[in-house]
Amino acid sequence: MTFSNFTIRPLTINDLDAYFRLVDKNRKRLEDFFTGTVSKTKTFEDTKQFLLDIVQRSKDRTYFPYIIIDNSNQKIAGFIDLKNIDWNIPKSEMGLYIDEDYANQGISTKAFGVFCEHCFSEHKFQKLFLRTHQNNTYARKVAENCGFQIEGTIRRDYKTTSGEIVDLIYYGRIN
Repeated sequence: MTFSNFTIRPLTINDLDAYFRLVDKNRKRLEDFFTGTVSKTKTFEDTKQFLLDIVQRSKDRTYFPYIIIDNSNQKIAGFIDLKNIDWNIPKSEMGLYIDEDYANQGISTKAFGVFCEHCFSEHKFQKLFLRTHQNNTYARKVAENCGFQIEGTIRRDYKTTSGEIVDLIYYGRIN
């Protein structure tokens, strides 16, 4: 998948060095909303095991990790994933984070929109959804700009890195 000067492609074990640098550089920004990623990538070796696990989950069709590549320098600009996949519906939860150097440039919204279309056409999902904290205005704006609608608030649904249990806003988009 391509848009502007970017490519979205599956994450592979060959991306280990660049992926570790991306997470490590953005760790503080990711702490509250990507607790699992932050906790499983503390060291290079942790990150290697994390990637091996998610690559296997991708082969099992239970999780799909993708990266956004800046074609001008081949750096990872961001990450998009499909998780909590239910093939019976079929639906999937989506996640996204962007490197701080690429934030606030519209790249996330463009990538998310292109990726949604890919999910509907290639994976044949009938519904995509995401959950985010009410204070994550960035994620809320991306979701709304990509045609997602608020479906409700799930109370006490997520535990942050600091241990706080928070409510999440549930957004959905149907095909």
